[in-house]
Amino acid sequence: MPSKQEKFADFETFKNCFSFFFQNLEAGFPLKGKWRRDYFKNNNPLVLELGCGKGEYTIGLATEHAENDYIGVDVKGNRIWTGATQALERKLENVGFIRTRIDFIDYCFAENEVDEIWITFPDPQPQSTRKRARLTNPIFLERYRKFLKKGGLVHLKTDSTSFYEYTLEVIKENNLPVIWQTNNLYQHCPAHRQELITIKTHYEKLFTEKGEDIKYVCFKLS
Repeated sequence: MPSKQEKFADFETFKNCFSFFFQNLEAGFPLKGKWRRDYFKNNNPLVLELGCGKGEYTIGLATEHAENDYIGVDVKGNRIWTGATQALERKLENVGFIRTRIDFIDYCFAENEVDEIWITFPDPQPQSTRKRARLTNPIFLERYRKFLKKGGLVHLKTDSTSFYEYTLEVIKENNLPVIWQTNNLYQHCPAHRQELITIKTHYEKLFTEKGEDIKYVCFKLS
């Protein structure tokens, strides 16, 4: 297994990986508004996974749904390396990765450029002082609204009851349409949505092995 330093070196050479941080804000992200034309070279729906970690969900969705394009986003390049390597080895042309903070995500995509967002097992930030860092905080939802198309879906999967309930409160307070929700996904998963339980992140496997119930909610921002 390569060292962290070797993974970072690989990351910089991978054709499916990009980085964007504070020092780049003024110049902007070169593919903003051009993902379909210049990177994927098609007009397929574009789906993001925020906090993708090792990219298990990004890779899983891209494998099952070749009709869509997927971008995994995480701040940890050594984590992304795993998913990016798998995508290259499998020759998945509908996958890309961005190493950045989610705080900068609206700099990477143009208005109406993204069709769906997945938030899979994010840090629940349980301390009340960390509420603003939760990925379903209204501040983040406003960032997503800048590039998510009208009627686009946001999916959340989490083991954290507190994070799930917090998200439901945010949804209610902002009158956001809920498509479907459950506090026990593995017990109530619809037959036509089996990818919700067959595709698992590293953390999801750990939580389910411990007997944790997985929560899920799908909602719209408009």
